[in-house]
Amino acid sequence: MNDNSFFVDSTFLSKSALEKKHRLENDPASRTDHMKYLEDMEKIDSDVMEKVLSEMKSYDSSAYTAKDVIAAIERERCTIEDFKALLSPAAEPFLEQMANRARNETGKHFGNNVYVFTPLYIANYCENYCVYCGFNCYNHIRRMRLDKSQIEHEMKVIASSGMEEILLLTGESPSMSSVEYIGEACKLARKYFRLVGLEIYPVNTDDYRYLHECGADYVTVFQETYDEKRYEQLHLMGRKRVFPYRFEAQERALRAGMRGVAFSALLGLSDFRKDALASALHAYFLQRKYPHAEMSLSCPRLRPIINNDKINPLDVHEKQLCQVLCAYRIFLPYVGITVSSRESARFRNGIAKIAATKVSAGVSTGIGDHESKYTGNESQDSVGDEQFEINDGRSLEKMKKDMEAEGLQPVLNDYLYV
Repeated sequence: MNDNSFFVDSTFLSKSALEKKHRLENDPASRTDHMKYLEDMEKIDSDVMEKVLSEMKSYDSSAYTAKDVIAAIERERCTIEDFKALLSPAAEPFLEQMANRARNETGKHFGNNVYVFTPLYIANYCENYCVYCGFNCYNHIRRMRLDKSQIEHEMKVIASSGMEEILLLTGESPSMSSVEYIGEACKLARKYFRLVGLEIYPVNTDDYRYLHECGADYVTVFQETYDEKRYEQLHLMGRKRVFPYRFEAQERALRAGMRGVAFSALLGLSDFRKDALASALHAYFLQRKYPHAEMSLSCPRLRPIINNDKINPLDVHEKQLCQVLCAYRIFLPYVGITVSSRESARFRNGIAKIAATKVSAGVSTGIGDHESKYTGNESQDSVGDEQFEINDGRSLEKMKKDMEAEGLQPVLNDYLYV
């Protein structure tokens, strides 16, 4: 039995797999170099990573004062230094003033529109060992990959609710969720939805180009944390371990012709202020390099996962999350901001009136369970386990009603192919 026996049957770990897991967790020397590309990974000529990491490493959030924060809020055009001040602890007492400025900027660029989408997980096989993720290859969960008919069935169920934008997700397993498999899912999605996004493992430019030709409009990639040292400690095995290849995924997608890209860190894995700074600067520098492209940010916080009580996330409180979102909006007034179902309905309703421009609805992070969530007709045995626990399970209909009650305009689609 080989070391990958856990990957075929998630209820069993071979002795050799257990030994390998133990070595990865306890012996850093047993891990591969997280800054070294694998042979089949494309390297691109870009200075964006260097710029982002340089700004992040030099950022001392304690160096900013109330005077710096007030100047940043009042300045007509927010600079990088202003943005750093808005993320600092000194800005916490000025959250109301930041929210007012953010609300004004959101109104100028987006009106009262809030875009609504739903994610569809089509597979949860993964070949990475990321200690905080429910899909990680060593986690004992029910694995599943939808076939073409199952994918189309899920899409029909979702489309029947009125949804027009879908985000397709897989675990990070090229062997179980190949580029061709994802491409066929994109072709199906184009039959039922006007806008198709992807949140998959990073691929080379040619693969992104193929997926765009199959119908994908944009690509989301979470760097998880921009702290290189912390990244190495959290991503112990797999292709995701390669930090620079993941960092450059959005730029490869843009070079391949994707309409837009989205960025995020998973707040709580490292210093959330530095991760928020790096996420926004990643979008900022790429926007200047590719001015035609649409950029989007999100800032999810860690959520509980199946079978893992070892995670010790650094606390990121709701007020601090609000501070980050307001700082994003002031610094990048034209960029979309997504707030996921990791957050409560109350928080999402409130932040959509201030800074957020996109929310998910009818969410499931499991595999093949939209039928059961929407109708209650499907057996639990026919679905794959979820990636994490959601905090807001509202349907599209309920989301629309709640948004309208807040004076917001739910938007299902703003793009037409001609």
